[in-house]
Amino acid sequence: MIAEAGLAALWLAAALAALQLLLMVLALRTQIEIGRPMRAVAVVQGMLTIIAFAMLLILFARSDMSVALVFENSNSAKPFIYKVAGAWGNHEGSMLLWVTILAASGAFLGLFSRRASERTLVAALGAQGALALGFYGFLLLASNPFARLVPAPADGRGLNPLLQDPGLAFHPPTLYLGYVGLSVAFSLAVGALLTGEVDSRLARAMRPWVLAAWVLLTVGITAGSYWAYYELGWGGYWFWDPVENASLMPWLAATALLHSINVLAARGALKAWTMMLAVIAFSMSMVGTFLVRSGILTSVHAFAIDPQRGTFLLALLGIYVGAAFVLFAVRGASLKEGAPFELVSRESGLVINNLILSVILGVVFVGTLYPLFVEAVSGEKMSVGAPYFNLVAGPLALLLALLVGAGPLLAWRRERRPVFKRLIIPALLGITALAITFLLAPSMGLLPRLGLLVAAFLAAASILPISGRNPLRAPLATWGMVVSHFGIAVALAGMAANAAFTKERLAIADPGERLSVGPWLVQLESVTPTAGKNWTGIEADLSASRGAGPITLRPQSRFFSDPPMETNEADIRTFWNGQLYSVLGKQDASGAWQLRLWWKPFVTLIWAGGGLIALGGLMALVGRLWRRRRRLAAPESEWRGAGYA
Repeated sequence: MIAEAGLAALWLAAALAALQLLLMVLALRTQIEIGRPMRAVAVVQGMLTIIAFAMLLILFARSDMSVALVFENSNSAKPFIYKVAGAWGNHEGSMLLWVTILAASGAFLGLFSRRASERTLVAALGAQGALALGFYGFLLLASNPFARLVPAPADGRGLNPLLQDPGLAFHPPTLYLGYVGLSVAFSLAVGALLTGEVDSRLARAMRPWVLAAWVLLTVGITAGSYWAYYELGWGGYWFWDPVENASLMPWLAATALLHSINVLAARGALKAWTMMLAVIAFSMSMVGTFLVRSGILTSVHAFAIDPQRGTFLLALLGIYVGAAFVLFAVRGASLKEGAPFELVSRESGLVINNLILSVILGVVFVGTLYPLFVEAVSGEKMSVGAPYFNLVAGPLALLLALLVGAGPLLAWRRERRPVFKRLIIPALLGITALAITFLLAPSMGLLPRLGLLVAAFLAAASILPISGRNPLRAPLATWGMVVSHFGIAVALAGMAANAAFTKERLAIADPGERLSVGPWLVQLESVTPTAGKNWTGIEADLSASRGAGPITLRPQSRFFSDPPMETNEADIRTFWNGQLYSVLGKQDASGAWQLRLWWKPFVTLIWAGGGLIALGGLMALVGRLWRRRRRLAAPESEWRGAGYA
């Protein structure tokens, strides 16, 4: 009865989503106050989807093979953590997780959002219900996760071995929380456009949701990058895989939206642009979902190969995004902008920031979808790889990083101070870094060289907003901005160092043979059989040294029987100045073994920088929520005097 209970919860949740939509229409056409019942419906709908997803988790944990989804994606021999995580390691389960987060976000919006007006909130909850209704229909009509098998098989087919990794336990849920968290900003924007209440109050209502979604997206992308790096054996931190790009596009849009919201909250400006970005950010999440779940992509990440489901998702994408843009076209032109600002001002800096982010988003969007368009029109298969993205998006990203260092030093409305004098030291550090690259690596490529220059400049410039101030009195939101911007510099330095200094060695080696890669001397000692709970394989014993005592690496090649698949498990050793990466390949006819080795100086800075960027966002979120709590607790005369906004 567990599967039936989950299915019943989904049907009830779908009915409540429809009721939410009807209540919104009633509220907009009449003056009836339905805020409280609307909030209650949203909360119950969220609880029902959580119950449905909990039922699916139980089915996977119990290895109930009478459910088709469990049979297709699990078996009794799998470790328990992968049995549970397998619930979202497939098409139907991941879509149920998607709609669960969507409904839960609506419930939290109903419970905790008090900044937007009641009328806008009702409209936003109605929009959230409309979004959920479409995805309930998709699950119930095209992708039922609770479908039964009669008779039940004795055991299942197992999970894709590439997904049998701890990364599966946290990467997809984190990424989905970010994806779907943007739906709240979308719904608030739709609600505000319907009511005509686009103002600073709305921006303050949207900001925590966008910040939280942006932090989770950053964590998900960073973790996913490292997961692909060690699990897929690529040896690179970013492959420009279409599915990777599908997560990057909403992050770029959310980054622009986050900065635009600050202008709307502080100055009442960029109203139409902010609403447009809110629509685009969630639209990019929808596009990503369509790309991954439609089956039109051939990717190691894409789960579903099903054009019919893709057509359903494409229809949802067209309805929601199309309706939102039509609404924007009708209502956006009537929005009155706030106070004007001069060319040299923080507002202008943020506008340029937004424009560059938008162009980068366009570059990634075109590079990802253009091959699909060509194939649909001509039938010819083609791909757009790293050379295009690096050549077009790389210089724009460096320009953006320069602006990130200078923008926070500008004043609102107009800048009369000699701000750029404060950038002399960061500029000197950047030039010094550039000179060092010419001395130590004269043959380095242009982009990595410029990357190290900009990283040094930004690292120094990012701390200027708190220099000369008492650090303990600086707002936590300001600290968050500083940490995030410093994190960008750290990640940029890691990317540039990885591009400039990585050494690779691909060789055929016999036991006892030595190979050099970078400063390391690696010897293949032996290759022996090994086994795990649900796989067999072989393991290499590598001894590596660079002057001090040797270390041991044990890369493996594994064979899984359910489903049959062979994987390579890299062994990676981390040092303060880089990582030694090893992969074991096939044995040739002479008995020698393929070995792939990399020495990657300072590559860990990439993920350390990603962590700092997310940490800064979290600090800003906590700081703003704490500030709001103090404001609500203090008498009005105090918070007005303190200048809270």
